[in-house]
Amino acid sequence: MHDLIEQLEPLIPALRGYARALLRDPHEADDLVQDCLERAIARWSRRREAASTRSWVFAIAHNLAMDVLRRRQRRGHGLVPEEADQPEARIEAPQEDHMRALELQRAYERLSEEQRSVLYLVTVQDMPYAEVAALLGIPLGTVMSRLSRARARLLDALDGSPRPSTTTAALRRIK
Repeated sequence: MHDLIEQLEPLIPALRGYARALLRDPHEADDLVQDCLERAIARWSRRREAASTRSWVFAIAHNLAMDVLRRRQRRGHGLVPEEADQPEARIEAPQEDHMRALELQRAYERLSEEQRSVLYLVTVQDMPYAEVAALLGIPLGTVMSRLSRARARLLDALDGSPRPSTTTAALRRIK
């Protein structure tokens, strides 16, 4: 039991950040982290000793988040009138930096779930590409591709001008 607590407790802030990045709702994210930890504790004896605890727990969180997003997509998820008066529903942007941060957040939210997941795990959680590939169950090249596209889309959204893809630029040089 002591080993379990020692390994899971340091992961909680990172799990919370990942859940918030995917779900964009702090309450749902906290619920997801709790469900993830409950599932990890219940299945602790079934995990592989050689596997990374971090990857295993993040995989659980990712799968739970995808379930939430699928359910949300089926029934729709919007702001109900009662929530419109809540402080978190209001957006105030008195400073330029705040506006830029909001632009970045909106651009991040427009990314696909796949791109958001990869971008968050690589840039915020500082996970190696191979670990992200294993966690999400996708090839390493797909991780790199999704990361590249996510970064390009964020830059496009912030600059307001589309960037040429590297393959297009390389082809133009060859001609």
